[in-house]
Amino acid sequence: MAYMMPNERLKWLTLCAAVVVLASVGNTLAANPADSDQKGPVFLKEPTNRIDFSNSTGAEIECKSSGNPMPEIIWIRSDGTAVGDVPGLRQISSDGKLVFPPFRAEDYRQEVHAQVYACLARNQFGSIISRDVHVRAVVTQYYDTDVNKAYVIRGNAAVLKCEIPSFVADFVSVVSWHTDQNEDFLPGSEYDGKYLVLPSGELHIREVGPEDGYKSYQCRTKHRLTGETRLSATKGRLVITEPIGSKAPAVPTGVQTFQQNVPLGGTFAMLCQAQAFPVPVFRWYKFIEGTTRKQAVVLNDRVKQVSGTLIIKDAVVEDSGKYLCVVNNSVGGESVETVLTVTAPLSAKIDPPTQTIDFGRPAVFTCQYTGNPIKTVSWMKDGKAMGHSEPVLRIESVKKEDKGMYQCFVRNDQESAEASAELKLGGRFDPPVIRQAFQEETMEPGPSVFLKCVAGGNPTPEISWELDGKKIANNDRFQVGQYVTVNGDVVSYLNITSVHANDGGLYKCIAKSKVGVAEHSAKLNVYGLPYIRQMEKKAIVAGETLMVTCPVAGYPIDSIVWERDNRALPINRKQKVFPNGTLIIENVERNSDQATYTCVAKNQEGYSARGSLEVQVMVLPQIVPFAFEDNINTGDSIDLFCQIPKGDRPVKVYWSFERRASNTDPSSDELQPQMRTNRISSKTSMLSIQSASPAHTGTYTCIASNAAGTTSYSVNLTVNVPPRWILEPTDKAFAQGSDAKVECKADGFPKPQVTWKKAVGDTPGEYKDLKKSDNIRVEEGTLHIDNIQKTNEGYYLCEAINGIGSGLSAVIMVSVQAPPEFTEKLRNQTARRGEPAVLQCEAKGEKPIGILWNMNNMRLDPKNDNRYTIREEILSAGVMSSLSIKRTERSDSALFTCVATNAFGSDDASINMIVQEVPEMPYALKVLDKSGRSVQLSWAQPYDGNSPLNRYIIEFKRSRASWDEIDRVMVPGHTTEAQVQKLSPATTYNIRIVAENEIGSSQSSEAVTIITAEEAPSGKPQNIKVEPVNQTTLRVTWKPPARSDWNGEILGYYVGYKLSNTNSSYIFETINFITEEGKEHNLELNNLRVYTQYSVVIQAFNKIGAGPLSDEEKQFTAEGTPSQPPSDTACTTLTSQTIRVSWVSPPLESANGVIKTYKVVYAPSDEWYDETKRHYKKTASSDTVLHGLKKYTNYTMQVLATTAGGDGVRSVPIHCQTEPDVPEAPTDVKALVMGNAAILVSWRPPAQPNGIITQYTVYSKAEGAETETKTQKVPHYQMSFEATELEKNKPYEFWVTASTTIGEGQQSKSIVAMPSDQVPAKIASFDDTFTATFKEDAKMPCLAVGAPQPEITWKIKGVEFSANDRMRLLPDGSLLIKSVNRQDAGDYSCHAENSIAKDSITHKLIVLAPPQSPHVTLSATTTDALTVRLKPHEGDTAPLHGYTLHYKPEFGEWETAEVSVDSQKHNIENLLCGSRYQVYATGFNNIGAGEASDILNTRTKGQKPKLPEKPRFIEVSSNSVSLHFKAWKDGGCPMSHFVVESKKRDQLEWNQISNNVKPDNNYVVLDLEPATWYNLRITAHNSAGFTVAEYDFATLTVTGGTIAPLDDGMGHGNVHARIPMPAWMPEWLDLNFMVPLIATVVVVAVGICVVCVALSRRRSDDMRGGQKDVYYDVVYNQTMGPGATLDKRRPDLRDELGYIAPPNRKLPPVPGSNYNTCDRIKRGTVISRGGLRSNHSTWDPRRNPNLYEELKAPPVPMHGNANIYGHGGHAHGNVECHYRHPGMEDEICPYATFHLLGFREEMDPTKAMNFQTFPHQNGHTPVPGHAGTMLPPGHPGHVHSRSGSQSMPRANRYQRKNSQGGQSSIYTPAPEYDDPANCAEEDQYRRYTRVNSQGGSLYSGPGPEYDDPANCAPEEDQYGSQYGGPYGQPYDHYGSRGSMGRRSIGSARNPGNGSPEPPPPPPRNHDMSNSSFNDSKESNEISEAECDRDHGPRGNYGAVKRSPQPKDQRTTEEMRKLIERNEAGPKQLQLQQTNGAGFTAYDTMAV
Repeated sequence: MAYMMPNERLKWLTLCAAVVVLASVGNTLAANPADSDQKGPVFLKEPTNRIDFSNSTGAEIECKSSGNPMPEIIWIRSDGTAVGDVPGLRQISSDGKLVFPPFRAEDYRQEVHAQVYACLARNQFGSIISRDVHVRAVVTQYYDTDVNKAYVIRGNAAVLKCEIPSFVADFVSVVSWHTDQNEDFLPGSEYDGKYLVLPSGELHIREVGPEDGYKSYQCRTKHRLTGETRLSATKGRLVITEPIGSKAPAVPTGVQTFQQNVPLGGTFAMLCQAQAFPVPVFRWYKFIEGTTRKQAVVLNDRVKQVSGTLIIKDAVVEDSGKYLCVVNNSVGGESVETVLTVTAPLSAKIDPPTQTIDFGRPAVFTCQYTGNPIKTVSWMKDGKAMGHSEPVLRIESVKKEDKGMYQCFVRNDQESAEASAELKLGGRFDPPVIRQAFQEETMEPGPSVFLKCVAGGNPTPEISWELDGKKIANNDRFQVGQYVTVNGDVVSYLNITSVHANDGGLYKCIAKSKVGVAEHSAKLNVYGLPYIRQMEKKAIVAGETLMVTCPVAGYPIDSIVWERDNRALPINRKQKVFPNGTLIIENVERNSDQATYTCVAKNQEGYSARGSLEVQVMVLPQIVPFAFEDNINTGDSIDLFCQIPKGDRPVKVYWSFERRASNTDPSSDELQPQMRTNRISSKTSMLSIQSASPAHTGTYTCIASNAAGTTSYSVNLTVNVPPRWILEPTDKAFAQGSDAKVECKADGFPKPQVTWKKAVGDTPGEYKDLKKSDNIRVEEGTLHIDNIQKTNEGYYLCEAINGIGSGLSAVIMVSVQAPPEFTEKLRNQTARRGEPAVLQCEAKGEKPIGILWNMNNMRLDPKNDNRYTIREEILSAGVMSSLSIKRTERSDSALFTCVATNAFGSDDASINMIVQEVPEMPYALKVLDKSGRSVQLSWAQPYDGNSPLNRYIIEFKRSRASWDEIDRVMVPGHTTEAQVQKLSPATTYNIRIVAENEIGSSQSSEAVTIITAEEAPSGKPQNIKVEPVNQTTLRVTWKPPARSDWNGEILGYYVGYKLSNTNSSYIFETINFITEEGKEHNLELNNLRVYTQYSVVIQAFNKIGAGPLSDEEKQFTAEGTPSQPPSDTACTTLTSQTIRVSWVSPPLESANGVIKTYKVVYAPSDEWYDETKRHYKKTASSDTVLHGLKKYTNYTMQVLATTAGGDGVRSVPIHCQTEPDVPEAPTDVKALVMGNAAILVSWRPPAQPNGIITQYTVYSKAEGAETETKTQKVPHYQMSFEATELEKNKPYEFWVTASTTIGEGQQSKSIVAMPSDQVPAKIASFDDTFTATFKEDAKMPCLAVGAPQPEITWKIKGVEFSANDRMRLLPDGSLLIKSVNRQDAGDYSCHAENSIAKDSITHKLIVLAPPQSPHVTLSATTTDALTVRLKPHEGDTAPLHGYTLHYKPEFGEWETAEVSVDSQKHNIENLLCGSRYQVYATGFNNIGAGEASDILNTRTKGQKPKLPEKPRFIEVSSNSVSLHFKAWKDGGCPMSHFVVESKKRDQLEWNQISNNVKPDNNYVVLDLEPATWYNLRITAHNSAGFTVAEYDFATLTVTGGTIAPLDDGMGHGNVHARIPMPAWMPEWLDLNFMVPLIATVVVVAVGICVVCVALSRRRSDDMRGGQKDVYYDVVYNQTMGPGATLDKRRPDLRDELGYIAPPNRKLPPVPGSNYNTCDRIKRGTVISRGGLRSNHSTWDPRRNPNLYEELKAPPVPMHGNANIYGHGGHAHGNVECHYRHPGMEDEICPYATFHLLGFREEMDPTKAMNFQTFPHQNGHTPVPGHAGTMLPPGHPGHVHSRSGSQSMPRANRYQRKNSQGGQSSIYTPAPEYDDPANCAEEDQYRRYTRVNSQGGSLYSGPGPEYDDPANCAPEEDQYGSQYGGPYGQPYDHYGSRGSMGRRSIGSARNPGNGSPEPPPPPPRNHDMSNSSFNDSKESNEISEAECDRDHGPRGNYGAVKRSPQPKDQRTTEEMRKLIERNEAGPKQLQLQQTNGAGFTAYDTMAV
């Protein structure tokens, strides 16, 4: 049935339902009407067993099936689970294919790609499963094959194996073997040679000799999936041992037994690798199947033996079996077994494929299968295993569930096969169904009960009733009745009269027919006391589960329990009791479970009832397994015992026998086999067979039964029968040519194998296998010989063998009756002319035979010519006739025929007589071609004398030699062309030729003379030497080759060099030849790697070519310095004066030489910056100990490696501190008298504290007395001690020591003092030097004693000190200086004076400050580097440690470089070519980084691309143009790419051809129309910028001609067309002239106004005499179309225009630029018309003949004046632009900067003015501050709906603050926004300005960093010279040097006219991988809506620089929200409105 749509199917089902209803009513229709044309699934296309595929190809597995309805295809795994899609790896297509797409190696998944799948087809009639599909994906992975050594004794055979890795072994096979002597061996059918490639891939070498040991062998393999072939990675060799004495055969270990599988029809080899001496003999045997007997393998054409290897071709299944190789020699023997299985493809078929069976009838399916081997047979039904493994499936009684699909599967280890069949149900078949039934009921006793059950089915079911599992029979109270209704249903009822309480229970009605059972049960509850009905004894078989429910009546029942022996159950795990009274006992056993069980039912009142159940456990009989012996032959006696050790007695034992049909002896089927059974005991029965015969073959079953049941055990018996004749062959005779047939039949078991053999020779005795041929075959024992011939005559042997007995054989004679026959029908016979000859004919056949002779078909009669004689001779098989010729002549070359005749027919044979003589002389010898060493000759073939020409001999000699001194070349006789080789170039030769056949040689031909050509040199240069010159240079010297090898004049040499030990190719340099005899050539190779070995080769060349390469000469360059430092540097402190330093050598590849020593550089860390203070220590080891260090000092260390080339890179500094030690003595001590009992002791700390001082100890002792010394501990911070309680006028001695944690140090000098009443003024402090850090406080002590108290005064640098804010005197006499500055350094002296004495000390103050700004000057520039010179500031006192160099490209980030203090110059490398850079430096010392130097503005060398000449660049054809990009000059900066666009001359829109053309290529623009003018626009990019060039060209005509040039009206061809003008306009009103003229006048006037106003401003701003710091700059902008984009980032835009992408196209990003136009996005239309070349071209007045560009008639403005305001004016009203043409086509884009035409070169650059349009105001009146609008001339036209864009002039762009304060209000619009016509670029340029430090307003443009760099100053000095001297100060605040102001909000931020804020520009050439500026989303994909939005600012496109005042700071996003809410803070707004001047730039400005 075809597939139907759902609504159609619904109609069909409705119709079917109606039919079924009618059928059931009439009861006449069969059960399954629709089944007649419906069927289950059948496979149409079943997938194969194995699917192997490569991951690079993938695979599709197809599975198709048929059925009705159409089956559904599902793919499953081997476990039956469904397969789903795995994205990218596995998917199931809509048509049911399983698809494996190609995948990457890393995506391999075993569960997907190495899985067994199957295809399942199913519909409503069943399911079938395909054979197993083994899917295996092979990931392409590298593999190597290897050939290993093979060891062999001389004279034996060797086998070389190709070792293939296991992971590819299934896919890779050997295709050939190769030796290093160019021998190739392929698999073939020739088995006679020494070398043989076996089918399994091994190379077999027989009779190995010593010469085989000198060869190496490689195998070539092929991958069957990828087709890849490869040679083995290793070459194998034979290791041949010479035998010493005898050696018994030895087999390699582990190869005594082989298993081998071979496909049917394949060729295979069985190896027998044994080695012995003497060489052994190999014999092969095959075991007869099922026996241990073996017979010799018969060798024939199919079976060959090569040495010990047995090779069998065209394998058949009968070849399977066990083979034995026996090896013997005179010393011993050995054997090897091989089990061979010949595999044949599996197939299966089920008979019958479909059968329809009635219910209850048997069904049989037979699985017929072929193939070998077959391991298992299994059956499935509807995809589920059945557990049946026999070929025949028998269903005894078919039930409904048996219908469906059946499958038979046959399997072996390699494959599987399946067949399916369908079982349909026939007849009436409708199992019973309960249609209506009774419900559960609860009632009082007394009334009657009526229970009803209605059931249907076909056939009509019977209904029976049960109560609690017991059948209900009719009695006086219970009545059962039933009847059949009209529609066939059975109604049954149960009536219970006067129901009792005991009648309650579970009632069940059971409907049963032969096709099924249905049942229904429900409870009837009758109120009453508990009652248990009597339970019958329950018998159950051991091991089964007992389930019994207690038959309880009464209601309600509270509980039902079971008991055993008065114990409530359960009492073990096997028992389960349920509340409804059910008892379950699992796995019952007699011992534990046979008992009486009691059921107890109770109600809530406590009434109970009990009932008992007796359980009897029965045990089944158990049979001990038994078996027959393995091999039973006919006549054997057999006894079989059946023992029953377990089971209930009595046991009945009997035997059954199922006979197996015997195909060996049909007569035996009729005989009853004789056997006896004997019951030996109650447990044992014996079956005896006296004499086994074939009739006994079958299945024997022992059956034991008892009361519990029956068990059986079966075994099979097979009786072997020796062969016996069914049809024995006899002698036969056949007519020649007939089809002969000889029958030979035998039977037996196993079935005998019948073979035929033919006798060798004419007598029986020795036989050999029949050769397999087309006309001889054996089929089922019958020998067929088609078209039998005499050769088939002879004795034949028929043999029948099955391994039982010796077998049968019969010899017969087959004779052939034949007519005469010549074995040779035609032959050639030769004779030399003049010699005698004999011709013979031998005819075989039945005698008598007569023979006649013909010559050239004419009867030959010897009587007519006495030269001929005929003789005849009778032979055993026929007759021989001889014809003799006395003397042969040339006329005897003829066809002789002999004709033989006998009674059976006639035959003839021919002899072609050839009379031979020597050939004639070759002629027409000529030269076809010649070269330096060979000559190609041709000649005409002479008469060959009736003998094939064996050869020609070409004789040649040098012209001066005689023919006695000749060389010869032998040429085969069949050719008439030859090449003479091995000649010398440029030499004269004589050549002749001789022909030769078997008879002799001809005379020589005439000689020809030739001169050979010159040739490339054949000798190598000599005496090559390579010597290192330095680290990067090698000198090569050599001499020419020998003169005889020049082959012409040498012109020069190619010297090639490369890194040694690499696979790279040589780099060659050319050297001219030196003509001086014997002079050496030389060459220096420069720019090589340091200490690297190079290989050098040289070859000479002449005008013909280059000679051979010399041998490699290898040499190292000189050693360099290591490029990496030692690693893992570490230091360890050992003592207070020693440190151990260790390191690891630098990597070997970075050593650049041999490391000789290591240097350790070390110094105290605080002196590290000073190179002069550093110490060096050399060592050869990788660690060292530094001695003699300062104690308790931090040391810095570096390690470097040294080679012969010098010192390498230093390691990163490491630091260690030496251990502390005891301190030195205090430096100085004073003892000052304080009174008559006190002395003040003061001291200076030790010069070397050697640690942290913990305390001082003051020692005192009275002088001269033996008093003890007193000590006093003083804290470490106290430098004085007052000794008291001393005796007056008594001298005391004092000294002091210092202590650290290590201990007490040395004592100071002793000092003596004496207490006294007089205390002179003395200062206890010492002269000292103090070091103070810049901006920190300093304190200098002056501790004085004296009585009276001394007066303390200070002098600073000799001047009396007076206190001030920073310096004051402290009470203790110290001087405190706050916030020390550089000027405070100097001498400070303290004076103490009283009436007795005065004293003074002097301190020196050193101020440590960070360095002042260094001097930076430019030293040199290149295209990618700058060299700067650094000098420290003259006023620096503190030591300078180094510099930090800061530099940045014009549009990039700052980068830094550290420069050492000694470096005078520094190279900044890897810079962008042709780009501006800013550079400044800071110094640093241990205080910190100092002030920055002035910023140096410079640029690297290089320019943007230069235009090429058109003829060199463009090459035109008829339909394409070739562009030669190599014609472009790169301006010094390498080209990056080109953008190519084209259009037809009359079209407006440009078509982009490519936006990434590489510079080195030629490029062809295709698909152009012939004879058509085109415009071509090329944009060339390099790092310095881009150049746009536009060309006109015309394609050629189809015939290759040119077309006429376009006329411009002035006689110039190929120039833009003039703009058409109305006829009424005068000629002089040419717009090309008038527009530039008017524009010039306007611009000059405006310029003069602006300059005047600016000068007056300068004067007014400078009232206080401040510095005039206003800087002017000028921008040249190109003439650009309204949609043009000006790139602000290029410094040289005065030469080139920006690039515009074609409108209406979204382009992919191109590195270095953004392509978008506002007009493109807004209107989707292009703005240029006709000849507006300026729109997209590079316009250079120096190159263009027309200085003015041609314009079309412009739009005319409305009547009225448009004013241009320089300053201060307001726009007068809302001036609207009026246009002549609708669609805004000529609208100037908001923010577009334009430059009026015609003034680029003539106008003074300093006065150039640019105009910038304002944004649209959307109908609002512009706010004050708008400049006026300049409109083009014309008259009114169409009014545009939006206000016109207004223009304003550009003033100077750089603004400095007034250094003395005041106001500076020079109006400076930010030039970055000249032309953001590119919407995406709107936000690309940042603006920076300066703040007036004293207040006031300033509207300034950008800092110089981001201004339009089209400056007028020279490129090298565009900042420095232009802006004057003190440039550093104003410059500090711009860029990343200073903080940048907030973006301020002017009227551009007004919500009414919100103008978008453009993003900052991406840096030119910045890393595209990190850039989003060129991202297609951000730059090229801006939507039209986004570009058209006029209200509200646009999103931020770049990072916003932060404000220096955090409180005023706003992010771009915050600002946007403020504007949208009209909440921009007043502070932001007033920043642009404070001065009242009211000028507001329409650029967003930052203050």
